Amino acid sequence: MQRRGRPSTQPPKLKDGFYIELKAHGSQSAIKIIRKNMQEVERAIEMYSKNKIVKFLGEVKSGKWVSGENKGKSC
Repeated sequence: MQRRGRPSTQPPKLKDGFYIELKAHGSQSAIKIIRKNMQEVERAIEMYSKNKIVKFLGEVKSGKWVSGENKGKSC
């Protein structure tokens, strides 16, 4: 089945919230997970750290990184 229409040229925008990155041990690909507040992030880090490599990316507000390693950059 073919995709129809013109592909998007802009990267997707990140929603406001706190982001963590999950990787499986020995894997190169990762996924980003969003949470609404820091308490949920801490709970998710505890839950996923048993099986995966977890990295806190930071907080996004109105299209900009507020904290974390990308602080000050746009999304």
